[in-house]
Amino acid sequence: MVLNKQDKEEKVIGKKLYDYQHGAIDKIFEKINNNPTKFNLLYQLPTGGGKTVIFSEIARKYIQQTKQKVLILTHRIELCKQTSNMLTEFKVDNKIIDSTVKEVHNDPNITCYVAMVETLNNRIKEEKADINDIGLVIVDEAHYNSFRKLFKYFENCFILGVTATPLSSNISLPMREIYDDLIVGEKISSLIEKGFLAEVTMYSYNVNLSTLKIGANGDYTVKSSEELYAKNTMQAKLVSAYETTSKGKKTLIFNNGIHTSRHVYEVFKIAGYKVKYIDNTNTKEERKQILDWFKHTPDAILTSVGILTTGFDEPTIETIIINRATKSMALYFQMIGRGSRVIENKKEFKVLDLGNNISRFGIWTSDVDWHLIFRNPTFFLDNLISDDEIERNFRYVMPDEVKEMFANTTQFDFDVKEEYAIATKNFKKSKVVLEKSIAQHAKMCTENSEDVFDAHILSRELNDDIEFRIKQYSYCILKSSKNYVKWLEEDYKRQLRVKIGQVFN
Repeated sequence: MVLNKQDKEEKVIGKKLYDYQHGAIDKIFEKINNNPTKFNLLYQLPTGGGKTVIFSEIARKYIQQTKQKVLILTHRIELCKQTSNMLTEFKVDNKIIDSTVKEVHNDPNITCYVAMVETLNNRIKEEKADINDIGLVIVDEAHYNSFRKLFKYFENCFILGVTATPLSSNISLPMREIYDDLIVGEKISSLIEKGFLAEVTMYSYNVNLSTLKIGANGDYTVKSSEELYAKNTMQAKLVSAYETTSKGKKTLIFNNGIHTSRHVYEVFKIAGYKVKYIDNTNTKEERKQILDWFKHTPDAILTSVGILTTGFDEPTIETIIINRATKSMALYFQMIGRGSRVIENKKEFKVLDLGNNISRFGIWTSDVDWHLIFRNPTFFLDNLISDDEIERNFRYVMPDEVKEMFANTTQFDFDVKEEYAIATKNFKKSKVVLEKSIAQHAKMCTENSEDVFDAHILSRELNDDIEFRIKQYSYCILKSSKNYVKWLEEDYKRQLRVKIGQVFN
């Protein structure tokens, strides 16, 4: 079997393919030509790069030139429907196999099946699936491991897995064990430069993750995340981050628990914002209504848990808030990708990270060595920056919106470590570091206020800076227990109020 690299049809079928998409199709066909059966290939392309368009065209050409059928596997009903619609655009006769399909007949008029993985697995076990002449199996969102159970039924086929992140969702089941090779597609930075993805501005807000626990799947547990992110201090940080960077922007918030998401909904609702929540407790009709409201409400806020990371496409999203921490690189890229779509009136979007995820995985646009990750995922995972190291290396940068409130101030920086080294060198007590810091903060508040009351109100804008300085100080004196740091922060704010009063008096 030999497949032609170029489709000689003149008539336009389906969507217009771009040069990088044609290039990907050529590379994949070359692999199929050389390994027509018993070969598993993985293809990587960033979210928004058009994976569904690419594999729909691959399915069309494969069927046309080999007269064999194609099976496309998905794990979400939304992906099933999207894929089926795209295949129809490409003039591919297809059938969805979901829970409503109790028996799969070998219909000669159907050349492509789009199957929910669990449904197909059940029908095969029940011996109610008569699928013959399958030559190509395409696995969408291939980093999920639920697909593996079906591979044994298609050992004589060419299997093509597609994903934005060729890193298994389960650290104990690396993808290199089931895929023979990897083709890496266009980079995020290149897609942005060519105008296919939106420009991004990323904001990172330091969060102490010391209370989070790691579960059996290698990610933070929902229970420990709920305990941290449902706290009033975290909710206040979330609202503040939104108001200083994205107020009035269409915003999608990702959480790691229903309780947290509902709490987020209540906080934004009380603050007077247009907000709704969506999770797996909503009915099908409720989901439809909520997503329709989100689509047509310019300044809508939607707080969610899990279900919108894949199979959801709303190009009008202007801000993504990651209100959780994750150890999953795939999830990190999926969440950000929800805001990366380009439309006529939107060429950029924002990402607000409240889980130290940017420090853990890097800027979304940074180049990633996917071949290294594919070949040696353990090495990659073992060398991720630890939460403790992230915490120690974090550098607070005062947002421009906050700086504007201190218009008369020229000196904002204060290096706690450097001041501690100076104090130690001169045989002074370490508390002089905090005294200097308090004096600077008091000066900032008083020189930008008309009276002591205004200064006290203004001092609240320094909470993040104070929290950062206290943590740096605790590392210097090697006393960083949770209770001690909390006491230091409270005492610092008390002394700051006293100092402000002294300056005005």
